[in-house]
Amino acid sequence: MDDFVAINAETIRPETVADRIARVLREAISGGELRGGVALRQDELAARFGFSRMPVRDALRLLESEGLVTIHPTKGAFVARMDAKEIVEIYSIRSLLETEALHLSYAGLTTADLDRAATLLAQIDAEMDVGRWGALNKQFHMTLYGACQNERLIGLIATHHDAADRYVRVLLSSLDYEQQSQEEHRALLNACRDRDIDAASAILQGHLLEGSRKLSAAAQSS
Repeated sequence: MDDFVAINAETIRPETVADRIARVLREAISGGELRGGVALRQDELAARFGFSRMPVRDALRLLESEGLVTIHPTKGAFVARMDAKEIVEIYSIRSLLETEALHLSYAGLTTADLDRAATLLAQIDAEMDVGRWGALNKQFHMTLYGACQNERLIGLIATHHDAADRYVRVLLSSLDYEQQSQEEHRALLNACRDRDIDAASAILQGHLLEGSRKLSAAAQSS
């Protein structure tokens, strides 16, 4: 109980000016008012919100960590573009690779591995920094594939997780998918605990298909 209180006390903090600016911009981006490629000029945003450039800059960096904004060293900040074709390709490859890795790995998964995966899900629930969600999501999945004993396969999966990282953060932070994603993660983990590879594979494929579908729809409407 003491550990639970400590985690929550550490993660709960007051909303800063940068958080408020980021929240307004996030809603405008996810709602389609600010479309991919639109320039986000600090001076204009500072005048609009009535604050100095510093919290605006911090807000843009926060949105960059969530995958919603890209910041070029000389050209400035822009609303990030989402590529529907790239999303479908990445998630299709992930489905093939990760289903195979799960098949190779599940028999060798230990109780410690499964407990580690559960701990990572609890960390995702408690994590307030959206920029960390993609990394924790990757760690959860890779924990389930770690016993597959195929380093090349693991390397390919890691590469495609990295390619999907920006989209994962958009999916979890802006498309109202965090709760559903966590429910699917827990269902996947429970199937692995039950050593039911058919159920686990079906859950994993459905999880990736739904993520791809939501992201593709968002990309096509942006």
